[in-house]
Amino acid sequence: MNFLGLFALALAPGIAIGIYIYLKDSHEREPIHLLMLSFLYGGLSTAITYLLSYPIHLFFLTESANVLDQFFNAFFKVALIEEFSKFIFVRFILYPNKNFNEPFDGIVYAVMVSMGFATVENLIYVFEQGVVTGILRVFTAVPAHATFAVIMGYFLGKAKFSESRSVYFSVLALIAPAFFHGTYDYFWFISYVPGLWVGGIASLVIGFVLSRRAINAHHRNSPFLPKQPRQEEVKNDNEN
Repeated sequence: MNFLGLFALALAPGIAIGIYIYLKDSHEREPIHLLMLSFLYGGLSTAITYLLSYPIHLFFLTESANVLDQFFNAFFKVALIEEFSKFIFVRFILYPNKNFNEPFDGIVYAVMVSMGFATVENLIYVFEQGVVTGILRVFTAVPAHATFAVIMGYFLGKAKFSESRSVYFSVLALIAPAFFHGTYDYFWFISYVPGLWVGGIASLVIGFVLSRRAINAHHRNSPFLPKQPRQEEVKNDNEN
């Protein structure tokens, strides 16, 4: 496949998921320019990931055939650092923005940042490893990043509109996606053990289910939902 084909393959899944989540924001959509900026923040977060992970990889050497070492790799060298790199843009730049005015916006901005991150990562993998890797990542790594982002955004949405538990939900917004990310990566990192790759697929499916529930929950709690008439009002209208 030529350069343009590889480039399109790398870009397509992240952009498609970004468009999907934008369309799901049906009550009060976010400004396009802010969503594009969020996507760029995600790309920038890959540089922060590199800066944070480089000294850790340098001083904490691990063996690929050691399941305990791979646990450390998955949860700390990769998942926590990557999710933290995305989290700081969502929590400290987008979170205070006046357009973040309903719980679902946490999901929208977190997904956009995550898709920017996943797209840069995808470009690197696709150009290094080729078409097969790109196709596999369409159905695995990129959607996985989206599910981690939905979980992050769900808790940030709760944090912003919670009067007494904002810090608690903010901490969960980092820890929960890092946990699911680490679980997903760990099973792939030890896939040399026969059959354990199934755990990676299972964790992705669980992530999808939880993401769907998170999206539906924040949809139901949107302050921009049309007001439903009270039962007394409906009864009076029927009598009239």
